[in-house]
Amino acid sequence: MKPADSPEVPEAPATPWNPIPTRTLVHALVREDGTVDAGELYAVAGLLAMTDQQVRLCVKRLVAEGRFTHEGRGRKAVLRAVADPSGSLAPDAAHVRFAYRQDRGLAPWDGVWHLFAFAVPESARAARDALRDTLVGLGAAPVQGGLYVAANPIEPLVEAHARHLGVAAQVTSLTSTDLRVGEAAAPRDLAAALWSLDEIAARHEELAAFARSCLDRLARPEAPTDAERLTLAVQLAAAFTYAMRPDPLLPPELLPRPWPGGRARELTATAWVSLAHRPAPDSGPPLPRLFTLYGDLGGDG
Repeated sequence: MKPADSPEVPEAPATPWNPIPTRTLVHALVREDGTVDAGELYAVAGLLAMTDQQVRLCVKRLVAEGRFTHEGRGRKAVLRAVADPSGSLAPDAAHVRFAYRQDRGLAPWDGVWHLFAFAVPESARAARDALRDTLVGLGAAPVQGGLYVAANPIEPLVEAHARHLGVAAQVTSLTSTDLRVGEAAAPRDLAAALWSLDEIAARHEELAAFARSCLDRLARPEAPTDAERLTLAVQLAAAFTYAMRPDPLLPPELLPRPWPGGRARELTATAWVSLAHRPAPDSGPPLPRLFTLYGDLGGDG
């Protein structure tokens, strides 16, 4: 059990982003100068129910992999990032900006479907799998073998990746305003048939619920400790990543109403501003780079 006077954070729902991997936590606490304060790391890890041994083993592995160097001992040690310190919680800035533009009605759908077909031979199986993953990551959905459709104009990104993989000659792209898949022809019917909208909506509902719990905690008379604030930030970033990475950002015209995505993103942006706020700019230790990465959530982009 926790001591009676230990700080508390909202209980995150049991999802794939909770519990947060120890490695992800270390990356999340990297500051702008590339360092991680071990005392801060152990404090936040404790609030996330991680043991000291768990943290020590993770740090040892990261150092052995050459991702960090280690100076000092115990909680007074300092880790220094050698490799890219962004970690798995770093947002895709373009994806996030586009989401908030959609939420504000600044990216209306033009009624055009963007289709991609490819026939990559088995001898280039790795490139074929990578191309398929790229299409799905960019919001496209499979229609049938080797044929994908997206509602947003992702052609430049797909073509660039296909060239990088050496399969550009095997990729065909086209647009259409007249798409039918089986009996589905109306745009909303097509969206419901091609994308897992219920699952995506559920992830956004979970994000919204956790963002609300963060705001409730921050509204209490007693201010959160530095460790508690960092813990909330790491959890919120993990929940945001969990909700956004599978989201194809379909135009609102294709989504059922009400759709929880916009509200979840609005609550996240509000919670993030509150988490980053300090009474004075120099109060407390330096904030992790995560605060800069998420600092313009909801900005005009």
